Amino acid sequence: MSGLINYVSCTVLWLAVLLKAPDLLRHRADPYLRTICAVLGLAGLCFFLGAPPSVGAINDLGGVPNLAAPLTYAAITAYCAASQVLVVYWRGGTRVHRTARRWILAYACVLVGIAVMFTLGEAPVERRTDLDTYYATTPFIAEMIVLYLVAHLTAAGVTTFSALRWARHVDGWLRVGLAVLGIGSLFNCGYSVSKLVAVAARWSGYDWSALGTTVAPAAAGLGALLTVTGVLLPLVAPRVAACYRARRTYARLAPLERALDDLLTRHCLRLPRPRPASPVTLLIWRQTSIHNALNHLDAYLDRSLYDRTLQAALDTTGDPARARAAAWATAITTAARADAHHPAATPAADRLPDQLPDLALIADALAAAPPVTPAALRVPSGTTTTGGA
Repeated sequence: MSGLINYVSCTVLWLAVLLKAPDLLRHRADPYLRTICAVLGLAGLCFFLGAPPSVGAINDLGGVPNLAAPLTYAAITAYCAASQVLVVYWRGGTRVHRTARRWILAYACVLVGIAVMFTLGEAPVERRTDLDTYYATTPFIAEMIVLYLVAHLTAAGVTTFSALRWARHVDGWLRVGLAVLGIGSLFNCGYSVSKLVAVAARWSGYDWSALGTTVAPAAAGLGALLTVTGVLLPLVAPRVAACYRARRTYARLAPLERALDDLLTRHCLRLPRPRPASPVTLLIWRQTSIHNALNHLDAYLDRSLYDRTLQAALDTTGDPARARAAAWATAITTAARADAHHPAATPAADRLPDQLPDLALIADALAAAPPVTPAALRVPSGTTTTGGA
């Protein structure tokens, strides 16, 4: 099981990058999109490099004991910088590019410092999980450890403060995403603090390596999960919500489409069903079919029938919106039956004055069993109504 959680997390994050890759290829110049992909990719890289099997493989392939340590520290530092740059782009402003460049330059210096310190120091004994505390008193290696931890804590702290402060001034999914990102960054702070406390304890002659080997990885894993969730929420959640609303509206419109099915089939008014299709595409397809049928029936919708049904529905429900929907439902279904039995019926003399309400409300009125119909709607024997009877 060693490293399994790391590899699973890495796979999920890199799959998210692959899903964003088409958008990135289409919008290469978008710094916001590039930063999002960088955050996801670097988070996955941190998990990959931090897995003990990866640490051993990198050390063996490189032929340098503990070579995986500066690589992992560099990935963590780059991830912190990318997270902070993302917050900068989220906030926007006139100096956004200058601020982002400053963060990138500052952390590029940290990366150079990590490489230089590791080159100057000596770490001959391979330590896959407790290198921070084991070499906490070794010249140059100790400085490298402190440098990356302070840089990590700085970025995580600034990200936490910026995200949570900004979340108070926005709403919707962006606010939720910023709040989750801020909490995730707070856990990232816990990672740095745990490591720094363990290192400081080592300087004082105490062995608190468990903070670095158990508490810190747990905080880092939870922090990365929350941070990435916060990044993705403003992007994914609105699309998921839109798909849910589209699927629900698509299902609500089914009674209205069924009432017009014969008309749509006889007059070839229904477009071919798209396959495969997203919920939004299917909703547009069903709405288009219904509108095609209503356009065909428009001249035959009986005003007098509509008025009588509207009054009866108002008397029954007292709700104008529901009454209009019920009146439209009755007028539409009556006109559709008339079209089926008398295709050459004369257009109605008086057109319906009301603007067409939401199709979903009409479908809901049809789904109510039975729709509101006044006794006055019964046509006397031997009488022919125009357009709808």
